[in-house]
Amino acid sequence: MEEVQLLFPHARALIAASDNINSPKSATRLVKQIESRQIDIIIGTQIIAKGYHFPMLTLVGAVDADLGLEGGDLRASERTYQLLYQVAGRAGRGQKPGKVCLQTYNKTHPVLGALSKGDRDSFVKTELSARKKLSMPPYGRLVALIISGEDENAVDTGAASLNRTVPNSTDFQILGPAPAPISMIRGRHRRRFLLIAMQNVSVQKVISSWLENTQWSNKIRVTIDVDPYSFM
Repeated sequence: MEEVQLLFPHARALIAASDNINSPKSATRLVKQIESRQIDIIIGTQIIAKGYHFPMLTLVGAVDADLGLEGGDLRASERTYQLLYQVAGRAGRGQKPGKVCLQTYNKTHPVLGALSKGDRDSFVKTELSARKKLSMPPYGRLVALIISGEDENAVDTGAASLNRTVPNSTDFQILGPAPAPISMIRGRHRRRFLLIAMQNVSVQKVISSWLENTQWSNKIRVTIDVDPYSFM
């Protein structure tokens, strides 16, 4: 907000984030302000990307547009493409044409290339090809195991116990243990395994057999997420 005020001292700017747009009433108030042209510049988080129609909005800029591609999430490209496509769609929805500016440190990434060319089919083709090579969904199955607890030593010991009893097969592989991308949530340390399997594998049976052959302390919790949507 400070930079916007310095660059555009006469513009009326508003921040749209979950901190201040946290109810249907506040969202309705925001929309009315923008539609009645009381606001010149909207500084928004992801919540501004979905479902809003502002006919007079002609310029959209995404700062650090490729930030979502970092962190090792297997669905990062898909999520980033969807989000940027949605936010780009806020511009030029009325009679006036729109313009979209994306800040990136990797302009050769397939996501940015497809967006800049407006070529959705190219992105989908590239993404599916990459997933097929790695047996990722929809060509394979995934299961995440999260070991968590307040005692970090107990968590590491539990992860080591699971690692010693990892089942072996040519139909699947198990990666880990490794610290989860978000290694601590609400005071609980987190370690992760990831099972990658062929489509015909009964992953539930594999996991059940694995856990039956492993013992761990009651200080830790083992959470199973079949076909996880998030890898955090």
